[in-house]
Amino acid sequence: MAAGLVALHTLALVAGIFITLEGPEGAGKSLQATRLVDSLHAAGDRARLTREPGGTRLGEQVRAIVLSDGPGDATIDPVTEALLFNAARAQLVVEVIRPALEAGEIVVCDRFADSTLAYQGYGAGVGLTDLRAIADVATMGVVPDLTILLDIAPEIGLARKTADSRNRFEAAFDRAFHRRVRAGFLELARTEPDRWTVVDAARDPESVFGDIRDAVASVR
Repeated sequence: MAAGLVALHTLALVAGIFITLEGPEGAGKSLQATRLVDSLHAAGDRARLTREPGGTRLGEQVRAIVLSDGPGDATIDPVTEALLFNAARAQLVVEVIRPALEAGEIVVCDRFADSTLAYQGYGAGVGLTDLRAIADVATMGVVPDLTILLDIAPEIGLARKTADSRNRFEAAFDRAFHRRVRAGFLELARTEPDRWTVVDAARDPESVFGDIRDAVASVR
């Protein structure tokens, strides 16, 4: 059933460019993703910004569940987290990403399937083989043309967040977890160097954006 579902959704030709930004907490992904789309618009490109989890009505509802850190929020099992993230991901692919790519747009996504491998896999210990199998169904054959890893040490990234702006992952997980997540991202980048570009996100935003702009130029 899963193989048939993937095949059904991968028939259409994809003409656009799919760019994802990944990284640990506090790396500046949202800021840089917005800047990137603004610069693409300024250059006359048709570009679309979206995010994970989110980007659709369902995705935003999932986001409220998995990222909230309010009083009484229950601890979510890592497998449940992975399934929730992938449910939101599947809806985002069907509703936003794939139609935009088929229309020839540049899609910039703040996080995608690699985040689940890094957080629930390397960070929380869920098997990578299982996570990849779930993601294969959710992404329906859509793979980023370029993934930019904004790399930063947890000690620096977490310190950038105020107490009021922290999500559940930033507030409830220890430094060891975040170090595993960072190491996971770096390992993913090492194993797919043709897709990934690693950028030092501990520097000033202008320097970081300059490297992002150079990386994007390589796939256009």
